[in-house]
Amino acid sequence: VLGVQAVCRDAVVTQQLLQEGFHRDLLLQVELGVTKEDLGGCTVAARTRLPPGIYVDPYELASLQRHNLTKALVIPDAVDVEAPEYLAAELLVLLYMNPDPRCSHCFTATLPVHGRYHRPAENNSTVLVALKSPEILICCCDNHLLTECWKPSEVEAACLGRSSYPCQWYSVKHKPANEEFMQIPVGHRQHGFLVCVLTLLATVLCSSMILAAACRYGHFS
Repeated sequence: VLGVQAVCRDAVVTQQLLQEGFHRDLLLQVELGVTKEDLGGCTVAARTRLPPGIYVDPYELASLQRHNLTKALVIPDAVDVEAPEYLAAELLVLLYMNPDPRCSHCFTATLPVHGRYHRPAENNSTVLVALKSPEILICCCDNHLLTECWKPSEVEAACLGRSSYPCQWYSVKHKPANEEFMQIPVGHRQHGFLVCVLTLLATVLCSSMILAAACRYGHFS
């Protein structure tokens, strides 16, 4: 059993958005005050809230989980990937973390995130969407770590990824990570009329070509 001082040591959390544009990877890293050997049988997870301007694709996430590249729960599990920012709601993601082989008391996880379309702006060509610091959670069903310094958390998720394995999750005290900002391109409001005209012309042209090809090569009974 570990001493209280070891458990009470604040964790250090960092988050970083990789790549550029609408499609990014959110890299989360946590440095705990205990080693992964002491955490044998424990599960570490990050609970992060994604603002309406950012979403995760559940189909992409399911594909990654089938290949054991990531494991996460999204609440709600039904995500409208086509909704613009002003019609979307925030998402709650529980991301299971893996031990970092380069550090005996560190854990890491990567989550693919995507930017939503925003309303056109008057002057700005981009908007900034802030990602706040995640909450770090831990459950130790097969371990006897002292929990005097951890706050119980109501999380309905499996410990160790086993849906039939109930366990108490705890919120780990940590220094908040710096906010990350996702820069998303937006259109200019003054270009709205031009965009509508060009879209209409392109639609009429493509429809005419399809109709002409159907009349020329189609077989009608």
